[in-house]
Amino acid sequence: MERRKCKQVMVGQVPIGGNSPVSVQSMLNVPAHDIAGSVAQAKRLQDCGCQIIRTAVPDREAVALVAALKEALTIPVVADIHFDYRLALESAAAGVDKIRINPGNIGDENHVKAVAQECRRRGLPIRIGVNSGSLEKEILAKYGHPTPEAMRDSALYHASLLEKFDFDDIVLSIKSSDVPTMIRAYELTAESCDYPLHLGVTEAGTERMGLLKSAVGIGSLLTHGIGDTIRVSLTADPEREIAAGIDLLAAAGLRNDRPRLVSCPTCGRTAIDLIGIAAEVERRLQTVNKPISVAVMGCIVNGPGEAREADIGLAGGKGKVALFRKGEVLRTVDEAVAVEELMKEIERL
Repeated sequence: MERRKCKQVMVGQVPIGGNSPVSVQSMLNVPAHDIAGSVAQAKRLQDCGCQIIRTAVPDREAVALVAALKEALTIPVVADIHFDYRLALESAAAGVDKIRINPGNIGDENHVKAVAQECRRRGLPIRIGVNSGSLEKEILAKYGHPTPEAMRDSALYHASLLEKFDFDDIVLSIKSSDVPTMIRAYELTAESCDYPLHLGVTEAGTERMGLLKSAVGIGSLLTHGIGDTIRVSLTADPEREIAAGIDLLAAAGLRNDRPRLVSCPTCGRTAIDLIGIAAEVERRLQTVNKPISVAVMGCIVNGPGEAREADIGLAGGKGKVALFRKGEVLRTVDEAVAVEELMKEIERL
């Protein structure tokens, strides 16, 4: 697919935009003053594939967390700042890799200028985060409610406050909990500027609905070449956000370093515990780093024939399972050992 052309900014050693790979990020949800707990969660997120991590900095005491995270992690850290521009300056001094801020809510122009100058001096990008629930009164008066056009205008307005002080290492996010609004807002913003875009559906909900809304919103934009970094926001453990983000990129064809699992929905011909087998194979594949396709099929009808393009797969019979590679049956094994035998074949690939 052809990606949207945009400028590139560096968040630590991670590029965003400029045709670089789409990165996956998340945010800590341990209280910011619990430094030990926050660092422990950040390490878990890093271990499961998070590429950029964000933490709230609600007050001056929380700035200490930035330094602790920088010491403990190898991935870049983003400080989430609201209202108090001094927290941005202190987070920059503490070694943060990016600032998330809305220039319009940190006070007068001198505050905006101070943050822009400090970030430019240190080579730090700024992410402007626009949400449908926090648009400016003037923009809401113009459009009546948080329309996609209103969200675009808000993002460009905030960017202009930084541009006034010759700062343009900017990443934009334009999030809404309403998926069609979110999609259109990003499309309009993508047409209006060349800043990299951070995709997300805000307040997406619990894991079930959050995954669905993010798949539709983030996924549709990615498949049209829009988006440079993503966060799948879930009311769940942040580690689930990383797994979802990686899976979403793989489904959109933007990541090919993991196995791709295909499995049939079962029918009356199924004579094995296909649902259980598929779930176990999916779990075991999480530690496999090979760009392969793996098929788990319920019967010989949907097995080597329909899934003949799979690098490796299995198809069920009556208590028996056929292992096949590229449509050719390798051997038949008992259902009880099917997953283990499949994993052995995957190790040989």
